[in-house]
Amino acid sequence: MKLSDKHRLFIIFTICVVYVLLRLWNLTDSCLWFDEIFSIHAAEHDWKNLFWFVAQDLIHPPLFYVLLKIWIIVGGESLFWLRFFPVFFSIIAVIPFVLLGRQLKLSPSTVAVALAFFAVNGSCIKYSQEVRMYSLLLCLALFSLWLFVRFLNTDEGFWLLVFVNIALVYSHYFGWLIITSEVLAVVLLTREKLKRILLMSLIALSSFAPWLYAIWQASKINADVGQNIGWMAKPNILAVFRFAFDLFEPIYFEQSTKDSSAIFLITLPIIAINMIALVFYCVDWKAQSAAEKRDLCLLLIFIFTPILLAFAASWILPYSVWGTRHLIVAFAPFVMLLAVIFSKIKFRQLRTAGLSAVLLLCAAALLVQAVRPEPKYIWCAWENLAENLDKSQPTKIYVFEDLVAYHFWFALRESDANLQIIKINGIEGLIEDKAYFLPRDFDKIQKTKEFSGEQFFIVFRDKIFNEFAPPLQNLTVQRYKIGEPQIYEAQGLKAFLVEVKKQ
Repeated sequence: MKLSDKHRLFIIFTICVVYVLLRLWNLTDSCLWFDEIFSIHAAEHDWKNLFWFVAQDLIHPPLFYVLLKIWIIVGGESLFWLRFFPVFFSIIAVIPFVLLGRQLKLSPSTVAVALAFFAVNGSCIKYSQEVRMYSLLLCLALFSLWLFVRFLNTDEGFWLLVFVNIALVYSHYFGWLIITSEVLAVVLLTREKLKRILLMSLIALSSFAPWLYAIWQASKINADVGQNIGWMAKPNILAVFRFAFDLFEPIYFEQSTKDSSAIFLITLPIIAINMIALVFYCVDWKAQSAAEKRDLCLLLIFIFTPILLAFAASWILPYSVWGTRHLIVAFAPFVMLLAVIFSKIKFRQLRTAGLSAVLLLCAAALLVQAVRPEPKYIWCAWENLAENLDKSQPTKIYVFEDLVAYHFWFALRESDANLQIIKINGIEGLIEDKAYFLPRDFDKIQKTKEFSGEQFFIVFRDKIFNEFAPPLQNLTVQRYKIGEPQIYEAQGLKAFLVEVKKQ
């Protein structure tokens, strides 16, 4: 029995409600982490200095930070308001998602299934909650793909596509992979429109030239992109499999390296069900119309062009650029492809059984996530320990990692007291994660190689509080008295805030 228009509309509305609720769920459970702090720090600059500050970071264009600055001016810096910023773009992304489905001639039921898959995807949920540019990237990528397919179908909206693609590349460098996929689609499917698509690419590149110049200028001033992304490993078979799981994983996402990469008891059956559906689809391939085959080719180009280019670039370039957060642009076309595969299963009972099984597994994933303990991450230690400081008295706070220094500075940046955060370098036996470093040309944190003063605080992390190991050992040798530590424990580590006095 076919559903009425009212029932279809109700189903789409229900899926949209679930979509929004999943992105608001646990939105403020954890504190801001290092990269989110950088986003807010950048947005707090005045307009004159914001662009140069971002340019020195090298790895991201400025549009996200500009929009975030406006967002903060409008609503302030509460944790909910900041985190709702990327959620806002993820909600807006539903509009081009549905419009793209229509341009691809997908039935309303197929669009509904695709939107349901999109709603529950764990990686899409994760990157819609981080105060970073990935949600904006996904939103603009979907607008670009919709306008591109619309242009192919109707020859309309060319200049709107040009404008969106300029905004896209100013949101993230991976926006260029979307433009590349659009050029490739024209080359393979509709060459009569190649001149206009090449014109679009040329205009986007010309518009991007001022930012390329700013990056070139910044790279000459003590800046090395290897410091930003040198920690990223080149993708191997395991990395590809992890990304494949991210494409299917419902609800759950890996928030830190201490978390499991997937809930295999849920994701493996979902992958198996989709593979069975794919077999049925391939058997019936010849029955597809020419228009359906063209639209399938478009989806395949939109999915695999960014993935293959990112994989190849990661092996060709000096540094890897592989990562789920960058490849978020492939997720929407992928879930549309899954929905198309299910919709083409001829046997209604089999199709219903497969979709019902996937739905039940998603419900199980939701239950697993609901009963998990409230997340507690070690990077939240610094904000919590900073709250315990007596901010009425001038004092020095010695730290041993750029990550800790940046978190502490951010937590205390609005304090009226003369609190000096000083980074100690060169203490033998202390290991620092070099993936995190202070923003370039940032002078709010002093650096030194030795302690000084009669009384101060130190902040560090370790598995145990050991006065016979660095950095406490270095202080006792210099005849400092170690006070009782304030402790924050998470993820198998302990963060310590300790008052130190000269004996």
